[in-house]
Amino acid sequence: MGVKGLCSLLEDYSQIYQDIHLRDSKLLVDGNNLAYWLYFTSNLDQNHGGEYLAFQVQVQALFKALADCGIKPYVVMDGGSGASDIRLDTRMDRARGKVRRAQDAALTGKRRHILPNFILLVFEQTLSDMEVSLVKCFGEADGQLAALAKEWSCPLLSGDTDFFIFDLPEGVLPLHHFQWDSVKTSGAQSYIPCRRYTTSSFCTFFNIDRKLLPVFASLAGNDYVNLKEINWDHNVLTGRQMELSQTARLERLLRWMRGFQTTEDTLTAAMDLMPNMSQQARTQVQTGVQKSMLEYRFPSSSLRGFFSEGTIPSLPAKMLSCVPDWVRTPLAKGELGADILDLLLHKRKILPTQVERRAPQSSNLASRPIRRVLYGLLLGQEGEVEEWDRVGLELISVKVQPLVQGAAQTLRLDSLPQADHAVRLQVCLETLGVEEETLEGVPAHLRLPVAVTCYWLRRASPEPTLLKALLMVMVQGELNRRTGGTTGWQGYTNHISEPPYFFVAHSFNQWQASLKDASQLNLLLCKPLPKPHFSWLYQGRLVHRRQKELQEREPEDIVQDDQFRRLYRRLLGAVTQPDPGANRRTGGPEAQLRASMEHLHLNTLDDEEEELGGAEGLDQGSDRLRVSVRTRYRTKDRKDRSRNPELGRKQEREGWL
Repeated sequence: MGVKGLCSLLEDYSQIYQDIHLRDSKLLVDGNNLAYWLYFTSNLDQNHGGEYLAFQVQVQALFKALADCGIKPYVVMDGGSGASDIRLDTRMDRARGKVRRAQDAALTGKRRHILPNFILLVFEQTLSDMEVSLVKCFGEADGQLAALAKEWSCPLLSGDTDFFIFDLPEGVLPLHHFQWDSVKTSGAQSYIPCRRYTTSSFCTFFNIDRKLLPVFASLAGNDYVNLKEINWDHNVLTGRQMELSQTARLERLLRWMRGFQTTEDTLTAAMDLMPNMSQQARTQVQTGVQKSMLEYRFPSSSLRGFFSEGTIPSLPAKMLSCVPDWVRTPLAKGELGADILDLLLHKRKILPTQVERRAPQSSNLASRPIRRVLYGLLLGQEGEVEEWDRVGLELISVKVQPLVQGAAQTLRLDSLPQADHAVRLQVCLETLGVEEETLEGVPAHLRLPVAVTCYWLRRASPEPTLLKALLMVMVQGELNRRTGGTTGWQGYTNHISEPPYFFVAHSFNQWQASLKDASQLNLLLCKPLPKPHFSWLYQGRLVHRRQKELQEREPEDIVQDDQFRRLYRRLLGAVTQPDPGANRRTGGPEAQLRASMEHLHLNTLDDEEEELGGAEGLDQGSDRLRVSVRTRYRTKDRKDRSRNPELGRKQEREGWL
């Protein structure tokens, strides 16, 4: 992100940096950038759905290192694209590139920087648990971060080179030079070795005026404007374009700019060097550069009051007409997803890309019915939402109609927090097709994931081994969360370099997409179901390994622990039992689901009925279980597709591969 090639240029001229020992200081943190960087540099899984617990451990270790050195962090997160939407082209280009990289990762097993679905949620949830100060902006965070860094005169931690253009008094600490995992001690004090960048050092080295940095960033190409169609090297510099690296182009552009003192003169001279461009094209380029330069102005800071007094920032004027005022508080505190504002302002959603092959339909389609209810609550039945998702390897726009039905018809967006809890819960459960009785006895923080799993069973028709593997990891995570242990997870972090089996990966992707959209809906409804502990729910490499093990054995043969068995049976009973009042006609949805679940052999005695209510230590504060699970399953488990060559060939003919 940021100015193209600038980071590489600075590595070539590392004397621009200043080595410092950071301690006893405020530190502003670019939250989104830190989360991405930390995950991608921690050797964690990117191709099997993510390793959320291991990522949480990394986040905890980093912020503990800050605390040990007396550093007080203030984390600022993006809250959508903002009213100006100026980075839309860049976002779309990145989304298209991600689709192609995800396909390559699915085929080769190589890491292609595809961020798993719940990384930002885990990041925010972990910081909340650690009581780290965090705020989410009402749009892009860059300007607010820069303004507060200037006002507080404290350093800013980020890997985004856009911050290298802002004239910050204490400069920027580049993430790749921030040695948080190598804390040093001097006397009785600890510090983090790092490097600092300042605009004064940069401009002194290249002998240009600091006022020209915004025009330099815009002419070089950044997230706001793209001048790749202009042959700057031919017109401005010597040599041919294809013979110069991006860093060489930047260096020569900086040398050319030494002769100018004002932004206006520099921009005019740059436009004059494009004589073959039509007047209309020149005007468009000049307008784009000028808009880009405005993004490097310091706005008035709205964050100081939040961090010092808890004052929630006001909504920007352009949002007042379409964003309810109550949204401010949960969004600023990280209790609402960042794309809520994009839906209200632009009626657009760019769906996340997961690692999967091109032939199956996007895993996001499984959760579109959930999103339609979300859109209905936000927008009513008026208008449509423009969803951007992959079709094959192309990023395609589809108009999706919001849905308002059932209990949702009684709700209004501007008064959602005041709506009756029972009604908000009914909307959530109606959307997932689950009765409230189904969740009785399920641990509180697993109720939403269990409800989503019921929805996933109907919408995605997963193989039985996938359901059992998912529940096994969910149960083990919940038990380990309570005890702080890692029972049953030994060795799961061993690297799996081969690509995931396509059908398994796609099905688990559908579950993650459904959980993410259902979680967004639950948050908008002001959490009628408790927010899950995302870091403990799903561990990608482990759940894939469990699925392979379950081709030969049953869950209770793999983990022989009484507490595990009780909770596993409880969750399995919840997701496979017919809901009260559901359609029980022959061939109906519930009958089909129950028939398919006959394959979920529990490896227990026939006619055994185990009452699970009141199991000690399983759920503090949740409703007492009032259902029993009759384990009368005599049929064998279906064989996994990967073990059936004829079935695999049939799938290939149908276009799965």
